[in-house]
Amino acid sequence: MPLWIIFALLSALTAALVAIFGKVGINNIDSTLATAVRSVIMMLFLVSLAGILGKFKLLTTIDNKALLFIILSGLAGALSWLFYFYALKLGPAAGVASLDRLSIVFVIILAAIFLAESITWKSGLGAILITIGAILLTLK
Repeated sequence: MPLWIIFALLSALTAALVAIFGKVGINNIDSTLATAVRSVIMMLFLVSLAGILGKFKLLTTIDNKALLFIILSGLAGALSWLFYFYALKLGPAAGVASLDRLSIVFVIILAAIFLAESITWKSGLGAILITIGAILLTLK
């Protein structure tokens, strides 16, 4: 099994834990505050890890274009988590998580538009099935 598949599955598992822990954690607090606290925890963890692994010496390898897109990615991620935690506060964890996974469908479409990636019959069918699954998981 390729290493990227193992890490992708670990990502999916830990993303599931975000939904479960987040839903319990935001019971009686503001979702924006919860997102901010979560972000600080993430920042401390990741900065510590980068330091332990000696990655700060690589800062000079980031050019302006890469930095711009990393910043834009960070802003998009922050908005995503604000929306996600607010949705978790209002709705069921399984429904929120399933609709959040429609990001896969959006990635397929946006990658075709901006990155010239092909939409094959397999990726198209997968996107349709993901959409159907998200709808089924949100219906009562």
